[in-house]
Amino acid sequence: MSDPAERVENSFRTRVRNGALPARLTSTTLEDAGVSRAALAEIFESQLTSRRLDLAARRLSKEKRVFYSIGSSGHEGNAAFGRVFGVRDLAFLHYRSGAFLIERARQTPGSTPIWDMALSFAASSEDPCSGGRHKVLGSKALGVPPQTSTIASHLPKAVGAAYGASLARTHKREDADDAVVIASFGDASANHSTSQGAFNTAQWTAFQNAPMPIVFLCEDNGVGISVATPSGWIAANFSSRPALSYVAMDGRDLLDALRGAREAERISRRMRKPVFAHMRTERLMGHAGSDVEAAYRAASEIAEAEANDPLLHSARIMIETGAMSAEEILALDEQMKQRVDRAFEEACARPKLTTAEEVARPIEPPLAGAWKTALAQRPAKDAEARVAKDARARSEPQHMSRAISLALADVMAEDDAVVVFGEDVGRKGGVYGATVRLQEKFGASRVIDTPLDEQTILGFAIGLAHKGYLPIPEIQFLAYVHNAEDQLRGEAATLSFFSNGQFANPMVVRIAGLGYQKGFGGHFHNDNALAVFRDIPGLILACPSNAADAARMLRESVRLAREEGRVVVFLEPIALYPVKDLFDEGDGLMAATPPAEEDRIRFSEVGVHGDGEDVAILTYGNGAYLSRRAARRLRQDHGVNARVIDMRWLHPLPVEETLTAAGDAASLLIVDECRRTGSLSEELVTALAERGDARAFVRLCAEDTFIPLGPAATCSLPSEDGIVQAARSLVGRAGADISTAAQ
Repeated sequence: MSDPAERVENSFRTRVRNGALPARLTSTTLEDAGVSRAALAEIFESQLTSRRLDLAARRLSKEKRVFYSIGSSGHEGNAAFGRVFGVRDLAFLHYRSGAFLIERARQTPGSTPIWDMALSFAASSEDPCSGGRHKVLGSKALGVPPQTSTIASHLPKAVGAAYGASLARTHKREDADDAVVIASFGDASANHSTSQGAFNTAQWTAFQNAPMPIVFLCEDNGVGISVATPSGWIAANFSSRPALSYVAMDGRDLLDALRGAREAERISRRMRKPVFAHMRTERLMGHAGSDVEAAYRAASEIAEAEANDPLLHSARIMIETGAMSAEEILALDEQMKQRVDRAFEEACARPKLTTAEEVARPIEPPLAGAWKTALAQRPAKDAEARVAKDARARSEPQHMSRAISLALADVMAEDDAVVVFGEDVGRKGGVYGATVRLQEKFGASRVIDTPLDEQTILGFAIGLAHKGYLPIPEIQFLAYVHNAEDQLRGEAATLSFFSNGQFANPMVVRIAGLGYQKGFGGHFHNDNALAVFRDIPGLILACPSNAADAARMLRESVRLAREEGRVVVFLEPIALYPVKDLFDEGDGLMAATPPAEEDRIRFSEVGVHGDGEDVAILTYGNGAYLSRRAARRLRQDHGVNARVIDMRWLHPLPVEETLTAAGDAASLLIVDECRRTGSLSEELVTALAERGDARAFVRLCAEDTFIPLGPAATCSLPSEDGIVQAARSLVGRAGADISTAAQ
């Protein structure tokens, strides 16, 4: 077969010139579509522009001047949604929604969508959205957070943003309006578990008569790369779901697309209900530039799709309605070709990213001014009265879970943008009491019980942040986060990167985890693996080891989110939740009275317990608790003087601060309660080697196994006895046999 791009381009021009245009697909009229002829011509121009961008990208990719991208050809009907929905309506776009973005740009004077998208195709560092990091459809000015080649992973955050839009009205915020949210995706993506969770959550919310103003725009071209979607599957699956309005339209027919877009807008904006907008499209020129469609689709099937090219149908509509003549259409197409080709030639010559520093710059972004305004503290109403309810608790030392609850109450009272949510966090107060009484104090609109779906919980957080909230979601157990880790890895952590720091996902994700629980064991409640977080650029991982640190580190985590737009995972050791005593019954050394509001533990600041110079024990979490106990035994029973360094912040690991705190200790013992493989102790050992540190050291890690149920639950984990034994052995290797002398 001939080159698909040339074939589609030539077919359009030849058939328009000869009047060989396809028959009408629907009976929708101008009046039904609610559009004037002049407006119709503008939308058609956006469709032509999108097509010309695709064609130019195809040509130049063969010349290696632009890079891998997925075009929008055949999906140009989504321009109707770009016309109907305003810039205030956040749009999380499918990678084939180029015409939507171009049409939306008309709403913002001074927009240059052709130039901007050409820079993006060319991966120029001057691309105003991603700065050359990826071909994206996004724009800060147009209310389009960038999406890349996502497979439905943007839908949960779209649901969160829609909920945030309704929450702003509930809270009577100054920025509240009747905005809705749009999320577009393909028919194949509708099968993904992530999208199914998003649909379910939107329905679950609306079923309870809570506002959920979102439009799910399914751009259905009937195939996912090479796998066909069964005929009628999308309609059968979504046309009769509870609490979800279904609006079907043919996106190949611009008038029908406009009719459907207006109906979806009416339901979502006026009724504040979720809508599934099912738009029939075609996919032209294959999945992407490198895709050979003829390898898996019959020639007749490809020909049928090309015969129903949406631009051919739009050309017929222009002529039938008198909006444009055939000659005017061809002239406009030629004009668009020249404009786009000029833009691409110039864009290909613009600068590219050239250094690792340039590439990584937006991963740890300072917040843009708009985000600082959105996240400015707004004191909660009756804050003092609400906090006063805990007066007695605040006057007495508390264990870790209660200290966390009180600290959450403080930050919620200080700032009504803070929202806490997750499974069982509301009426129950959390399975370990870490959110106890918060819903009573701040109401169900700020302490929210969610469906049992971790993808939804994390997606909610991303979406709420887009709406100016500071989310503090809870994942009930560390093992459960793996169901949803891409919401952190592929969405929250990448947003600042792909938007060149223009967007951020400020949040503090609380997760209960790690081992050593008594009476409630097994891997799923004692997961001791942190690698899932430690290789995500820009993410901060915090892990307190006692009540005082928990409250102070939580305050710092909230500051990092609010002021720096950071994604913080706050890992709480379950086994330490109820612990008040460190050495002896009643000593209360693990408990603490709530700290003052300004009392925080600075990001990367380590904790130092003792000043012994025989061995420095580098650890965190449960390991810090066990090591402090072991240090006393080493000193009292064996004459070994140890200091314990509690690293606290586990990603980025405070290596310099940790080794500085270790001082001149003769040897180093790394106590790591996570599994030997993939643990942070590997990073510490690497740092020691790279620095040429000649001190003797030992790693005491958990074994590479899952944690079992019952008495064996701690067999594979570091123990207090093991720490003592390892330290004694290490000190002996370092020189003086202190243990023998002490005996």
